[in-house]
Amino acid sequence: MKVRPEIFLRHLFDIGVKAVKAEQRLPKYLPKTPTGRTIIVGCGKASGAMAKVLENAWNDPVYGLVVVPYGYKTECKYIEVNEAGHPVPDAASQKAATKILNLVSQLKSDDLVIALISGGGSSLLSAPAAGISLEDKQEVNLGLLASGAPITEINVVRRAISQIKGGRLAAAAHPARVVTLIVSDVPGDDPTLVASGPTLPSSPSESALNIIDRYKIQIPSNVRNVLSSKRKTILDDDIFENNSVTVVARASDAINAAASEAERHGWEPIILGDSITGEAKNIANDHAQRALEAARFRSAGSRPLVLLSGGELTVTLGASDGKGGPNSEYMLALALALNQDPKIWALACDTDGIDGNSLNAGAFLTPYSVSGAIEMGLDPTGLLTAHRSAMFFDALSHAIVTGPTLTNVNDFRALAICPGAY
Repeated sequence: MKVRPEIFLRHLFDIGVKAVKAEQRLPKYLPKTPTGRTIIVGCGKASGAMAKVLENAWNDPVYGLVVVPYGYKTECKYIEVNEAGHPVPDAASQKAATKILNLVSQLKSDDLVIALISGGGSSLLSAPAAGISLEDKQEVNLGLLASGAPITEINVVRRAISQIKGGRLAAAAHPARVVTLIVSDVPGDDPTLVASGPTLPSSPSESALNIIDRYKIQIPSNVRNVLSSKRKTILDDDIFENNSVTVVARASDAINAAASEAERHGWEPIILGDSITGEAKNIANDHAQRALEAARFRSAGSRPLVLLSGGELTVTLGASDGKGGPNSEYMLALALALNQDPKIWALACDTDGIDGNSLNAGAFLTPYSVSGAIEMGLDPTGLLTAHRSAMFFDALSHAIVTGPTLTNVNDFRALAICPGAY
């Protein structure tokens, strides 16, 4: 019996998420125990799950603190797990950053710090640079999130106005050795950009002030003064020479796992890329053309085809507050571009379980979604223009709700071209 395409696409998403869970990826990368103490620190959507896995695998006494978004808490026996604000920092973010900086201070060279870092960590550890308040950082973050800037550029700015990001946590821990283990949500997997690299030296990049001005983001005058002051970047070799960093899970792991599963079930998988970036609507239009072209040449006897991709898409909100996120916006734009082609289904979800400001991970699409929405009195084009894509899929009951997955390698997209009847 055939499995409906939307059900199979959801299965592929679940397989992809499972492949990048901490219990699957972390154990083989754990370092050897030191002669001194072991201190665990961390931040991000996967850091609580990573702490639990480490705690279960570690033989010696271990303690520390990791901070996760509200709703992502994992219970550990010895490692403290705090919750804080995401995607905008709050007072709990500042408190957690202060506690972690104090935790790693006054360590010795035979001590070991294991940093468990994943996407979402930038807002969870908020130690404003001198001359900047928490309220200033919140204002800058809100402007960045609405600007449509990619995460790589957003994190350049976050590093520049922080006392803990851009290697400053590692500097506080020196001379202890720091082992950083990362679940990457950054296209290209540059470890210095994940959670704004609290334990890693900053790679050369465009100045934060240039990014602020290019996106016309309004910032407080004191923040502009700090960005203009050319604060010292933490690049000293003696701080980092004994440290190490490993990306333990990334988008390609999820995409490759889904491709293998599709192949096992007789589908033909094609990977479009695991680090695709850009405006959600633009990428949707490109993917729709690829899917329509593939559908033209597939007959009823062809095996089903699935186009897989990952990365991070953006939405430029402008004056709109919006309802949804990059995945649902991609899906609604895709639906309109596909023009109800009877051979094509699709799914797009964030692997962390939360798409933008919705409660959904993302959504699925059938050839009948647009016509069904119009029959219900919805205006798909109007909803897309207003960035209210989540309303479209909620009304159709096509939203996918997973809750926090406790991992995060960013977007997962799958387009199914099925020539047979469903």
